[in-house]
Amino acid sequence: MKSPNSKSEMNNVVPIVPLHQRAPDIFETSTALTAPSGLEAALANVVDLLPSLVQVRHGIISLCDGAGIPDMTVGAGWSEGSDERYRKHLPRAAIDQIITTGMALVAENIALDPAFNAADKDVLGASDNMKVSFIGVPIRVDANVVGTLTIDRILDNKSGSLLDYDLRLLTTIANLVGQTVKLHRLFASDRERLMAEKIRMQKQFGELKQPGHEGKRAHVKGIIGDSPALRGLLEKVALVARSNSTVLLRGESGTGKELVAKAVHEMSGRAKRPLIKLNCAALPETVLESELFGHEKGAFTSAFNSRKGRFELADKGTLFLDEIGEISASFQAKLLRVLQEQEFERVGSNQTIKVDVRVIAATNRNLEDAVARNEFRADLYYRISVVPLLVPPLRERRGDIPLLAAEFLKNFNSENGRTMVFDASATEVLMNCAFPGNVRELENCVQRTATLAAAASIGRNDFDCCHGRCLSAMLWKHASKETAPKSEPIAPSSLNPAMQSSGAFASAAFGGPPVDSEQALPAPVRLGLVSDATMTDRERLIAAMERSGWVQAKAARLLGLTPRQIGYALRKYGIEIKNL
Repeated sequence: MKSPNSKSEMNNVVPIVPLHQRAPDIFETSTALTAPSGLEAALANVVDLLPSLVQVRHGIISLCDGAGIPDMTVGAGWSEGSDERYRKHLPRAAIDQIITTGMALVAENIALDPAFNAADKDVLGASDNMKVSFIGVPIRVDANVVGTLTIDRILDNKSGSLLDYDLRLLTTIANLVGQTVKLHRLFASDRERLMAEKIRMQKQFGELKQPGHEGKRAHVKGIIGDSPALRGLLEKVALVARSNSTVLLRGESGTGKELVAKAVHEMSGRAKRPLIKLNCAALPETVLESELFGHEKGAFTSAFNSRKGRFELADKGTLFLDEIGEISASFQAKLLRVLQEQEFERVGSNQTIKVDVRVIAATNRNLEDAVARNEFRADLYYRISVVPLLVPPLRERRGDIPLLAAEFLKNFNSENGRTMVFDASATEVLMNCAFPGNVRELENCVQRTATLAAAASIGRNDFDCCHGRCLSAMLWKHASKETAPKSEPIAPSSLNPAMQSSGAFASAAFGGPPVDSEQALPAPVRLGLVSDATMTDRERLIAAMERSGWVQAKAARLLGLTPRQIGYALRKYGIEIKNL
């Protein structure tokens, strides 16, 4: 690091301001420490602020390992892998004294201070012609010294009078740094514990197939099928149900994640207690907080009575949070605390309520990608993803289609007093369909065909797709502006053309990045419901908002976009949000 000349150092003296008037500077330091970044980057941001707070030539924050040896050192202009460059500017004897005694070290002229040996003076560039001042304060986590915050500068006629003031300010900053280090270490410890629990659960999954177990299959009411993919999922469900670990259900829309959540609950020791369900994307943030945590009478305009939230209602039972990937960043922080501590306060109350709730969350979003884009908190991701279960799409369990179709037709007959059946040609048609909407689309197809069929036996000619009127194919064609695919067998790994087009729609219409395939899965079905060939992008957006009751998260799902892209599009086209 190059030192500025003495003249510029003298002209860069920070005036003395009473410490109680430096609240904006302390706030700026706190903001730098709480920015969404790694610990080293946060500490480097604090060092970069020091020249605006005190007269400084070199500012360095150094954290030590258990043996007192510096293992993280940052300075101004820090970059990845540059620790050694700053470590060279640390006076080792002085640093050792601060860590050992736990007391600050202030030297107006290090050449005259016995705490600095010849090597330290050489490191700081002190000489007969250049007098150097030094201030070093300990960084504490609870009662333990974990590092130091140090500055040095060229001694002049003005800087000597600033030592006491600068010492108090740097001690305050060091205390803030200590709290930040403590939080980062707690988070790292919590993440390691959760990862260890996840590995333990995965190990138990691996030991699931033991002698005599292979002939046993888990059967869950409402979940129909006998494919290898579904059997593997149900075996994991049976094992997961034995513990109280948080479960994250991953899978496309329409695959039956809510049924899987119900199965986990009913096979667990909490089966006799309530299973409470909530769709996180269906409510705005203010209503969602009241729904989950409850509220006191008078907490807001329409709060005429006290009301229990879903967490209270699910006490000793299970809470299912569907579409958890759609909640806002501010609410993610509130939810994290409840998941960690199992305690919360109702809206409008300061009384803490403790509960015992097992949480099962579900999403069709790529949360890892959302974390990388800072749209989803990493700490919340690790908290809910203790035991992730992937619910397979229908294309990966095509052998279950005849069983599912037969069950849906049986339900139709029961509800309508009919005795309809499928013939062999009907089953062949169903087996050759893609069903991007998964089980939900298959159920709709069966009900529609049974309703319109003229005879008691449903055959090939009763299906719309055999006459070029397949709803799914028409939506594909509309969304992708390409020829709709024929009813042909589709390989499980093939990519739906409409999935690609939905990302292009988001990019072209709203100026945002293309949506990844996992987020775009619902788009082929829903996009056509709010579009026609003559609509502009603005009209299409307004139509989606009106269909969703002006709830942005719902409109995002209709268009196959993220809530963030919807918000950007509303601002871009100057559309005012209606409060219904």
